[in-house]
Amino acid sequence: MLETEWLKRKADRKTREVLIGKLLMDYGFLSRDTIGESRCARPIDLLCIGNRQKQVLLTGAFHGMEWITTLLLLKFVDELCFAVMTGRNLCGVRVGAMLNQRGLAVVPCVNPDGVEIQIHGAESAGSYAELVKHISGGSTRQWQANAAGVDINHNFSANWDKLKKLELENGICCPAPTRYGGECAESEPESRTLASYCRAGNITHALAFHSQGEEIYWDFGDYHDPEALKMAKIMAYSSAYRVAEPEGLAVGGGFKDWFVQKFRRPAFTVEVGRGENPLPIEEVDAIYKKIREMLVLAVIL
Repeated sequence: MLETEWLKRKADRKTREVLIGKLLMDYGFLSRDTIGESRCARPIDLLCIGNRQKQVLLTGAFHGMEWITTLLLLKFVDELCFAVMTGRNLCGVRVGAMLNQRGLAVVPCVNPDGVEIQIHGAESAGSYAELVKHISGGSTRQWQANAAGVDINHNFSANWDKLKKLELENGICCPAPTRYGGECAESEPESRTLASYCRAGNITHALAFHSQGEEIYWDFGDYHDPEALKMAKIMAYSSAYRVAEPEGLAVGGGFKDWFVQKFRRPAFTVEVGRGENPLPIEEVDAIYKKIREMLVLAVIL
């Protein structure tokens, strides 16, 4: 099992390497692949358990300030793998047998540059350091974008043109710490990497974890699948979260939106925790305890 000490550290690249390395050492059946690289050539990792021909996809850290989602996902991978290895139930579910039928794919950190910039400052952006310094005004505490100042969750091709118009109406017309969707859909290696993985595989449904708000979003455009709503309600009930509707600049351009529009299959955005981003690392255990059953249900539904 993962050492509590490392789950109490901000999820920068060093922390992720230690945690993922420990998981791979403890669980021989867990696989790790690098499915792409960020603008600054940082690896985008994929962890897989069970059947790779049919998978549920969990993703985190689309935004720099939301690195707490990475810790939550790695904590879940650890607990899930331990249950598989020992033959134990997890939240009353015999997960080992289930994963032979449908596997789990996890991308713990979609935006590794953004996380590094938020935690360690503009110098972490390498050749983009001057750009980051300029558009951040010298402080990266509120940094959400990638190293090029593009918000990854505005960069997917789901009503991207409409979202771009909204951005311009709100004065967002160039690289920024948040909400700038780029020059075109999938202009960024981070969004292309995730989209390419989904196009190449058989993903039954996907979840994108963000913070904060304790809400679950499930529909998009003309997609109002009753089964997806049922899944959202079950996950909400298990966690005491709320099924909600995004508004304004949160509509379109996101990974969940793109997955729903592209595949006509369920996808969900889960906003974990409450408070001001970045959420305090001391809240990892409390947030995880609240969403633990939801995570199990997300895999088996």
